Amino acid sequence: MPKKCIICGKSVRSGSNISHSHHKTRRKFRPNLQKVNIVLNGRKKKAYVCTQCITAGKIVKPAWKSLPIQKGTLKEQT
Repeated sequence: MPKKCIICGKSVRSGSNISHSHHKTRRKFRPNLQKVNIVLNGRKKKAYVCTQCITAGKIVKPAWKSLPIQKGTLKEQT
């Protein structure tokens, strides 16, 4: 899995776990990446995007194909 958001470029950061006795061990902070369908350069593409970009609306999701509604399939309410 790629470790980078295709929109904002957020990637893995390094840091430390700090115990109660203040003993430090190295660790990685990984971004919360999700594989989503997006429209990129006018084409539909699956890409890894961080959740902050998804909730901020920085991506455009492709429109689903609209299914034709056949007459008589939906009950009409009067």
